[in-house]
Amino acid sequence: MADSMTAAVIGLGSMGWGAAVSLLRAGLPTTGVDVRAEVLAKFEGEGGATAATPGEAAANADTVFLFVVNATQAEEVLFGPNGAAAAARPGTVFALCVTMPPSATIDLAARLSKAGMLVIDAPVSGGSAKALTGDMSIMASGADEAFDKAAPALAAISAKIFRLGNEIGTGSQVKMINQLLAGVHIAATAEALTLAKAVGLDLQTVYEVISESAGNSWMFGNRGPHIVQGDYTPHSAVDIFVKDLGVVSSEAGAAACPTPLTETALSLFKEASAKGLGREDDAAVAKLLAERAGIKLPGM
Repeated sequence: MADSMTAAVIGLGSMGWGAAVSLLRAGLPTTGVDVRAEVLAKFEGEGGATAATPGEAAANADTVFLFVVNATQAEEVLFGPNGAAAAARPGTVFALCVTMPPSATIDLAARLSKAGMLVIDAPVSGGSAKALTGDMSIMASGADEAFDKAAPALAAISAKIFRLGNEIGTGSQVKMINQLLAGVHIAATAEALTLAKAVGLDLQTVYEVISESAGNSWMFGNRGPHIVQGDYTPHSAVDIFVKDLGVVSSEAGAAACPTPLTETALSLFKEASAKGLGREDDAAVAKLLAERAGIKLPGM
C-alpha cells in the first residue's frame, strides 16, 4: 500500500516541513504547499513536488496533512478559494494536525465528512527536531477506516500514535492539555533562569544541575539552552503560545475550570508579544522577565 500511496502537506513550517521530509524519506511521493516561494524551492530540492494551491495538492493525494497555524488558516486552505476539500477525491484522508479549539476541529471534520472525506483529528508533539526525524507523537482520534487507509503515512512521520477513540475532538482536547503544560513549563524555565542570573549564578551550571535534578522538565531541557546561549531563533514562536494558551483559557472557561497557571503564563506571552518578541523563540519570554528585573540575559 505504501508503494502506491501519495501524500500532501499543507503548511511547511517547522513541523510541517519535518513531516513532509519524513514522508519523502519513507518513499511516499509528497506534494508540499506553502505561501513562501523559498520554502517550496527548498522542498523541491529535497525531491518533493510542490503545488500553487491546496486544491492542486489535494487533487491527487491519498492523505492530506494540515500543518497550518490556526483554525482560521485551516478553514481557508480547506474551504476557501482553491481549497483542498473541493478538489480531493472522495475517501481522501485529511489529518488535521493543527492546534486549534476542539470545537473548530469538530466543525471542520463534519464538513469534510459531508464532502465524502475521511478525517483524523491528529495534533502532534515533539518539536521541530523530532518532526525532522519522523519521531513525532500523534494524539489521534477518528474512524478505524481513516487510520487504516493512512497508516503508511502516519507511520512515516511518527514514533508513537496515541489512538484516543473514534470521536473527533478528543485528539485536540488532549493536545490542549499538552500545550497547557508546555506553555507553563516554558514560562517557568524563563523565570527560573532569570532568577538564577539575578542572584549571580552561572546559567550553564544551573542548566546542567537542574537537568539532572527533580526540577527538570522536557521544556527546561529543550528551551533552557536557548536562554543560556541567548539564541532565540524561532523553532516555536512566542505568538504560538499566545494562540495555544488562549485556546486553553477559552476552553477552561467554558468548562468552568480554573487555570491560574495558564492565565499567568498567557499574560507573560501576551506582554512579550506586545513588546515585539512575538516572532522570536517562545523562550524569549525570559527577556521580558529580565527587563522587569533590570538585568541582561545572554542575547540581550
